[in-house]
Amino acid sequence: MRKLLLSSNGSFIIENGFGLLFDDISKIKLAYIITASKGVGDLSYLERHKEKLDNLGIDYEEIDIEGKNEDQLRDTLKNKNVVYVEGGNTFYLLKAVRESGFGEIIKELINSDVTYIGSSAGAYIVCPTIEMATWKPKQKDRFGVTDFTALNLVPFLVTAHYIPELESVLKEKIAKAKYPTRILQDGQGILVEDGEYKFVGEGEEVKFNKK
Repeated sequence: MRKLLLSSNGSFIIENGFGLLFDDISKIKLAYIITASKGVGDLSYLERHKEKLDNLGIDYEEIDIEGKNEDQLRDTLKNKNVVYVEGGNTFYLLKAVRESGFGEIIKELINSDVTYIGSSAGAYIVCPTIEMATWKPKQKDRFGVTDFTALNLVPFLVTAHYIPELESVLKEKIAKAKYPTRILQDGQGILVEDGEYKFVGEGEEVKFNKK
């Protein structure tokens, strides 16, 4: 079964997401992709998430895809049944995805029943584009990335870390976007199972209508 879980934040994945995906988390063999974190300054979230993974007893391997080639990645990922791409800088992550060949590999893995999990930047890269990473007022370093085309594994955009203060700017951007947009607050996600898309998590899904 083709299965993905896209979330706003990593804590939701660790505290709730694994339970949504697996009846027995002891069977998880996790590839924990931390490359996006190399594009940000504050890594405290990464340490918190690794501590939570350790506390749950998740069998995981921390992996940086930057500087790897397809053969190296295939060898590293061959015995994993879950690939979790952590958040951070979306542009930095997309650049590494392209240069390493990770994009083609993850498509192959998903089609062979490996589960994909992405939080924030990790969710953005499986959308048709990462244009959402340019929408918020506080801009991140783009690391030379000018082509925002992403992996197109879902037919919509995701914008993470929604708070009410972003409503007006997001309404404007979403109205102009080519693709529909799913808005996620921290503690929320989209579960994808064989073409079905289900909102999961706390509270209601925020929705804006295009004008």
